[in-house]
Amino acid sequence: MSKYNVYGIGNALVDMEFEVSTELLKDLRIDKGVMTLMDEAHQTEVLEQLKQFPSKRSCGGSAANTIVAVSQFGGKSFYSCKVANDETGSFYLEDLLRCGVDTNLVGEERPDGITGKCLVLVTPDADRTMSTFLGITADLTEDRISPEALAASEYLYIEGYLVSSPTAKKTAIAAREQAQKLGVKTSFSLSDPNMVNFFKEGLLEIIGPGVDFLFANESEALKMSETEDLSEAIAYLQTLAKGFAITRGPKGSLVFDGDRAIEIAPHPVPAVDTVGAGDMYAGAFLYGITHGMTFVDAGELASSASAKIVTSFGPRLATEDVQALIRRTQ
Repeated sequence: MSKYNVYGIGNALVDMEFEVSTELLKDLRIDKGVMTLMDEAHQTEVLEQLKQFPSKRSCGGSAANTIVAVSQFGGKSFYSCKVANDETGSFYLEDLLRCGVDTNLVGEERPDGITGKCLVLVTPDADRTMSTFLGITADLTEDRISPEALAASEYLYIEGYLVSSPTAKKTAIAAREQAQKLGVKTSFSLSDPNMVNFFKEGLLEIIGPGVDFLFANESEALKMSETEDLSEAIAYLQTLAKGFAITRGPKGSLVFDGDRAIEIAPHPVPAVDTVGAGDMYAGAFLYGITHGMTFVDAGELASSASAKIVTSFGPRLATEDVQALIRRTQ
């Protein structure tokens, strides 16, 4: 048996979540509903204008949220990332360990610099807008990959956000190539519509000859396939991955198991915050397929978990809530 169910690699960002109005987003000159990269000066300026609002912080980044979810469900996970030798970096490491995730950061001498931060701005319509300063994680290099931990894993999970940094993109490609040589299954998330809008060719470079499983929401799948027809998108994604999941918000999701596309029913809930829904879906699904579930059963677990997370603020559920979801499947 493998030591780790899922080995993740992604941007290490301390998520700082705020509840704001749509009007404030306009005042801050931030595009609603997507992830936008910004420099440190701009993020500092935005933070100054948000200091009157309460915030909640956690070790984050898309892949980190997924890896933490795997751990909360009862799986074993490892996360490769890069943080600086600053207070924010120390918080990141401590929070990751509190979540039961092993990491390359343990025993590693952290370099000088600034740990990345993501401002997660939630509007009353439950939409999430992210403004990110990557900081030192933009320099995520191949030496942050742990060959021993990767070799001891069932799945590698890569977040698409790494494509926005040439250095991190190169590292993502190296991780995928190493995993395939080791016989470790590979999974990849398109992460955000803006990543597809601006970095499609880079995403294809990371995917390379294909991955075992791909995660995308409907908007990302359609943009990646350059179509408005979901059936055409399904056909295109089959050229990139052996299996995939397309999340569709209140319409549920579609899971392709290598043979057919299966509709997974939604769980209608009053959404207050969609932050982390896709990350949770991926974490629940990966937990499921590494613990004996079929793709359909894993999809149903992922659907219920992502529905649960949008009913409260923040990118994570309490561990007891995650465990309750597992008990319902038994």
